[in-house]
Amino acid sequence: MVLFVLALLLLAAAVVLLRQSRRERAASGLPRGRVVYVDSRAWRKPPEPLRAPTYGLVGRPDYILREGRFTIPVESKPMRHAAEPYPADVLQLAAYCLLVEETAGRAPPHGLLVYSEHTFEIPFDAGLRAALLDTLAEMRRAEAQSSVRRSHDQPARCSGCGMRRHCGREALVR
Repeated sequence: MVLFVLALLLLAAAVVLLRQSRRERAASGLPRGRVVYVDSRAWRKPPEPLRAPTYGLVGRPDYILREGRFTIPVESKPMRHAAEPYPADVLQLAAYCLLVEETAGRAPPHGLLVYSEHTFEIPFDAGLRAALLDTLAEMRRAEAQSSVRRSHDQPARCSGCGMRRHCGREALVR
């Protein structure tokens, strides 16, 4: 009798945990698919970053999903409230798509950009790939220069930047 009661309690706990897991998955904005990579220190030690030596690129997407035969990178921006994805976020996701292609051997058809109210499916097509490669080349050219001008006029962005001390008089905040 004790074993039967214990089994019922374990079954009830499993049902509660399964429901909670499904609610959290729905709230995350992640679509169906098996999560195969998570960059979350809350869960466990962060995984090794993905590397694309061909492009001199290293990074950690927030998630990687397996959807059928494809590997899909996911970048989560839970504090973003926007009806359209920010161009910088799209390029960040494109970099993760390129990293997935280099490590998995196959380009993902798209990546997912998850904002607080929207999940955007961003196609990883030739145009986005070209924009990313152009941006990487521009960044490499900038690295070779002794000084680079600030690329925005947003004080809030400036205040959160780790490179602000290098901007000198161009910094928008002190």
